[in-house]
Amino acid sequence: MSDLGGYRAVIPEDAEQSELILRINHEDPDLLMPPSDSGKRLTDQEKKILANWIEQGAKWPEFWAYLAPKKQPEIIPGDRDWGNGWIDSMVLRTLNSRQLTPSPRADNVTTIRRLHFDLTGLPPTIEQIQRFLQDDSSSAYEQIVDELLASPHFGERMAMYWLDLVRYADTVGYHGDQDHNISPYRSWVIDAFNDNKPFDQFTREQLAGDLLPAPTPDQRIATGYNRLLQTTHEGGLQPNEYRAIYAADRVRNISAVWMGATLGCAQCHDHKYDPYTAKDFYAMAAFFADIDDEQHFKVGTNSLPTRRPPELLVISEEHRQHLNALDRKIKLAEKESRSLEEKNKKLDGEALAQGKKERDRLKSVIASLKGERKKIESLGDWTMITQALPEPRVVRVLPRGNWLDESGQIVEPAVPEFMNPIKTEGRATRMDLAIWLTDPSRTSGQLTARVMANRIWFLFMGSGVSPSLDDFGGQGEPPANPELLDSLAWDFIDSGWNVKQLIKEIVTSETYRQSSVETPHLRDTDPYNQLFGRQSRYRLPAEVLRDNALAISGLLNLDEVGGRSVKPFQPAGYYQHLNFPPRTYKQNEDQRQWRRGIYIHWQRQFLHPTLKSLDAPSREECTPKRARSNTPLAALALLNDPSFIASAKIFAEQIQRQSKGDPKTGLDFAFETATSRKPDDAEKKILLDLYQTCLSEYQNDPIAARKLTTRSLLDGEPVDADQASLAAWISVARALLNLDETITRN
Repeated sequence: MSDLGGYRAVIPEDAEQSELILRINHEDPDLLMPPSDSGKRLTDQEKKILANWIEQGAKWPEFWAYLAPKKQPEIIPGDRDWGNGWIDSMVLRTLNSRQLTPSPRADNVTTIRRLHFDLTGLPPTIEQIQRFLQDDSSSAYEQIVDELLASPHFGERMAMYWLDLVRYADTVGYHGDQDHNISPYRSWVIDAFNDNKPFDQFTREQLAGDLLPAPTPDQRIATGYNRLLQTTHEGGLQPNEYRAIYAADRVRNISAVWMGATLGCAQCHDHKYDPYTAKDFYAMAAFFADIDDEQHFKVGTNSLPTRRPPELLVISEEHRQHLNALDRKIKLAEKESRSLEEKNKKLDGEALAQGKKERDRLKSVIASLKGERKKIESLGDWTMITQALPEPRVVRVLPRGNWLDESGQIVEPAVPEFMNPIKTEGRATRMDLAIWLTDPSRTSGQLTARVMANRIWFLFMGSGVSPSLDDFGGQGEPPANPELLDSLAWDFIDSGWNVKQLIKEIVTSETYRQSSVETPHLRDTDPYNQLFGRQSRYRLPAEVLRDNALAISGLLNLDEVGGRSVKPFQPAGYYQHLNFPPRTYKQNEDQRQWRRGIYIHWQRQFLHPTLKSLDAPSREECTPKRARSNTPLAALALLNDPSFIASAKIFAEQIQRQSKGDPKTGLDFAFETATSRKPDDAEKKILLDLYQTCLSEYQNDPIAARKLTTRSLLDGEPVDADQASLAAWISVARALLNLDETITRN
């Protein structure tokens, strides 16, 4: 409460001596607060309230985000015709307190589309929709929820969000932005969500899997989290500079992901709005001082991928056993070769000639075995992992964040001083930190639960209970329904950190199943939907938009879950400014081209332009919430990106086959495939007019029709069909793939 000049802004019970009261009443415009040029003024009544508050002791409660979530008593719904659980009870109580009522249920088609997009990131098929519409049982909806939670594509959908949080990318980010080896970590995340790995275990394995007793290959892969930061491979780099940069990156990310905190703001000075100090910042960085991640300072290259040891070769168990057998044979042959070499030194004449011949044979055997080994290795993938140093690096507080100033005090690993401390014998480790972050008996673990529960709620309701997904601090926005957020946190903890169970609680609630159509009264009273009297509607995320178009056309390749990154079409010359080394983008020409968006190669400096125009982040920093813009660039990408054009062409072929010469039949099929419902009469007329207009144009311009209908994006072969008709259907397909209803989650 005192500033650097010795003034006290507030002196409890003495308003006259409090600088706050002096400033708000000052006659000098240079000293008046709020500043005279700010356009803001306090009324006499507001000034009186502040003075009375000081005279009464100037008391205020602790900040909500740092208080442990409270368990709430069970609430009995006031309206027994609405709601089926504690979530609905809490939402209804808050709505009623504002003289609001919930929105009606969304129609069944909207509900099933919403559920499929939310849980798998994929649209439902017409068959799946019909099955739901024809099932009148009370368990029909819950059964679909269970099926989607059990789908392997659930993990892909959830991983999209987690990869945003931990800033996963396929490239190093700095300088040459070279590729690095990390895709097995992405596969591990997908598998972890599909296996419903408890979130506390999910945390421990990423932060400190290498510190577990006899860690498995999967647990070592999980530690790739610690290697996801941006790195440089520039010649002449200053190790101390990048040591400081890497430490700051890690502190920013772990505090943002697990704590919802902006601890990174304390890198150069104590936090301006929260009780974090610069010492807290560097003490948190000290947890990661044992990570062996500086080998690339010496061995990093401009190769693609660059070298960032330590790395692990990830291969199947069958191939791993084969490699072990080959290693034994190679070792035995090399030993025999060395022995033979020593023996040959004592021979001459014919015996020596025979000995050399035998040694050459062994060399050939060794080369063959190593060749076989290299071939098997090529079937696997290298991935960066965490390996602890024998002695952790020394970490000091850097005055004003200056890496050249080594006068600051040495700090040991520790959590922020105002929070409950970690108690250990000896130096605290990353494992201690991981346990502290998810210990349900400690405030720290309960706060983590609240941060993550808020984000999970955001994924399925379109906004968090607290709108500030990235800042549970002084600059964040408190929840309009704090009891709901606390209950979500405790439900998460009491379930044993069960992610799928919390999601099921949310998506089976009536709150989730509401319509997203807002009434004028609801819009005026709760424009940002903080009370959840309706669902949210928003454009699908970038990767899901692409998946949706490919799925509608039938091009989407869902045969494999996990695996290496893929490269779809992108504009020629887009990488022309990438150097060290210079490179030319080469897209995949096989079925990898049509894999899901989560597997697209993520180039930090030059993110795929369609993903970028659709608000995907570069993943240089933690991104708890993507921007949702509406720009001409996005529309142009959806119309002209080669993947969307290819989808339109294949979709058009299906429409033409289904129409059987009757455009109205084709339109019914096309509209339902894209939107999951039949078109009304007005929609039919608009689309039929579009088809007829385009048909007439292409009949008069067969060259344009032939150019549009070629499948060069797919296999280089022209389509054997009525090209004018097909070209017209392609135009219709492109329109359908760009309908607001097609690209929006309602």
